[in-house]
Amino acid sequence: MTLKEQFRAIIMVIAAMMLYCTSAAADPSATSGKCGDNLTWSYNSTDGVLTISGTGEMWDYDFNYQYKITSAPWANLNFKKVVIEQGVTSIGSYAFARCLQLTSISLPSSLTSIGGSAFYGCTGLTSISIPSGVTSIGEGAFYVCTGLTSISIPSGVTSIGSAAFRYCSGLTSISLPSSLTTIGGEAFEGCTGLTSVNISNGVTSIGEYAFYDCSSLTSISIPGSVTSIGREAFKGCTGFSIIQVDADNKAFDSRNGCNAIIQTATNSLIAGCKSTYIPRGVTSIGEWAFYDCSSLTSISIPGSVTTIGEFAFKGCTGLTSVNISNGVTSIGEAAFYNCTGLTSISIPSSVTGIGKNAFEGCTGLTSISIPGSVTEI
Repeated sequence: MTLKEQFRAIIMVIAAMMLYCTSAAADPSATSGKCGDNLTWSYNSTDGVLTISGTGEMWDYDFNYQYKITSAPWANLNFKKVVIEQGVTSIGSYAFARCLQLTSISLPSSLTSIGGSAFYGCTGLTSISIPSGVTSIGEGAFYVCTGLTSISIPSGVTSIGSAAFRYCSGLTSISLPSSLTTIGGEAFEGCTGLTSVNISNGVTSIGEYAFYDCSSLTSISIPGSVTSIGREAFKGCTGFSIIQVDADNKAFDSRNGCNAIIQTATNSLIAGCKSTYIPRGVTSIGEWAFYDCSSLTSISIPGSVTTIGEFAFKGCTGLTSVNISNGVTSIGEAAFYNCTGLTSISIPSSVTGIGKNAFEGCTGLTSISIPGSVTEI
């Protein structure tokens, strides 16, 4: 970076800091003001209602993670309800972040977008009706809204941003519209109360960790439209007993009713469950494929498999029987970590490498047979 470029970067940082300080320095006793080029806000202390009026987009705001407060001018007010009137088209980033006292919000039909982290940490919010005109839900829009129990995503929404509903642990069900094409990474991570989700045909991309640790989900169906599933998208979904991929899907399959997701081009099994069987033709078991699947009691790995990925069966505490067929050449790092139910395991002569900590925490293991073919442990 040249001296001129460094100077320009410093000026931009200073300008950004001045903008934040100006916003943060707004009169904390103010009960009205501007919140967009053509938007105003007002607060009625009698009924505890904050009202946004006007036309157009709301300004974006910053968030001070040290003091856990938004830079929006109403940050210090004790409003319990927000009414956003007709004419407003967007909710700015961090607009209501960590407004813990907020219990209800009314959104207009004119609204088209909800900004990133707009309602981050609004734990008192129990329900919200998203208008049909909304097409995008920003990153972290409802992150840690633990009070939300259900939400309906309207037809017209094409993308759900990364971490949009992350750690919404009170959420029990969600319906996704046919207009949706993208589910962002971590979108529903940690939604431990989520018992059902319908991924509609039209979704092409499911981001990494999208449903990580959704432990109450019992089934998942991948439509034919999905072409991309991110790393560990269903990791920690320990309640799964049914995993299905639509027969029309060209990128993934659940061949022979195996109750797993297999990447068709590579024959790699990327997600399994307690009722999975591994069909012949599968060549690898992906990283974290059966992570924490404590209800899995036995598994037979066919001779077509050459690689057992890192952490593949980590935390499968109910696993008492593993049959590894001749053909496997590599057992990855921590592949059977903390499989406390295993008492014995036989490593076939085809195996040449065993990753570190492959059997660490297998406290019930009393015998293991390692063949002379193994050159690396």
